[in-house]
Amino acid sequence: MLRQRIITALLLAPLALGAILFLPLFGFEVAIGLIVGLGAWEWAQLAGIQNRIGKALYSLLLVVICAALSSYIPVELIWYQGQLAALYRTILAIAGVWWALSLLMIVAYPKYSTLWRSNMLLRGIFGLLTLVPTWVAIVSLRTYLYDIDPLFGASLIFYVLGIVWAADIGAFFIGIKFGKHKLRPNVSPGKTYEGLMGGVMSSLAIIGFAALHYQVDPTRIWTHILIGALTVGVSALGDLNESMYKRCVGVKDSGNLLPGHGGILDRIDSLTAAFPIFALFYVMWMA
Repeated sequence: MLRQRIITALLLAPLALGAILFLPLFGFEVAIGLIVGLGAWEWAQLAGIQNRIGKALYSLLLVVICAALSSYIPVELIWYQGQLAALYRTILAIAGVWWALSLLMIVAYPKYSTLWRSNMLLRGIFGLLTLVPTWVAIVSLRTYLYDIDPLFGASLIFYVLGIVWAADIGAFFIGIKFGKHKLRPNVSPGKTYEGLMGGVMSSLAIIGFAALHYQVDPTRIWTHILIGALTVGVSALGDLNESMYKRCVGVKDSGNLLPGHGGILDRIDSLTAAFPIFALFYVMWMA
């Protein structure tokens, strides 16, 4: 399993790096659309859709929504004078509300879960609320200040990836070594409060480095740190959210598309929460 994980990671890492840095904007949109489309295929199972035709239609629905959003607003105008277009701002704001609701669902689980766990349509909508804002956020960040510096948006994406991955690594090792108090044992038995705090602390090094690299105004440094810490904290919700739905349908992995890693959702679950929240608050406080 470890060998498979390493080989898969070595193959995917350069592909992801090349897509972020070198794909033209439209090609980048398509690539992210394909990833969330595959995520939708897996979410269909979490929603209770078992047949291939149903999964394909659900994936197609998500891809069509992303394509409509892409054609509705030219990518060069997504961030105009530091502001998201109204439609994109609205979608990210809805994502903020969705993740607040997800927090309540996770804290209460399994209480009240009967209200949604047997409702295929509702769980399908949950998937759209998770994946569509992810596409919007990543595309929005990639196009930020594109006319001034075509790679600045790429650096924002790498920043989010860096702090989330640092948090995952820190949470893993701190949790193994010092984890005693379970975070949400009914949802994900392996996660602890100590691991969560260790993950946040691990990410602070990258957050601090980014503040120096981007020469953040000293009067806004705490805002920068707060947004970074909030992004990392919310990323844990993405992981717990997927774990909750997997527990409902009795599966360990969301799929088997990535040998040694499970499914697409198993790799991007944290990012589905981190990217929309970072994009939302970056616009409000930093842009």
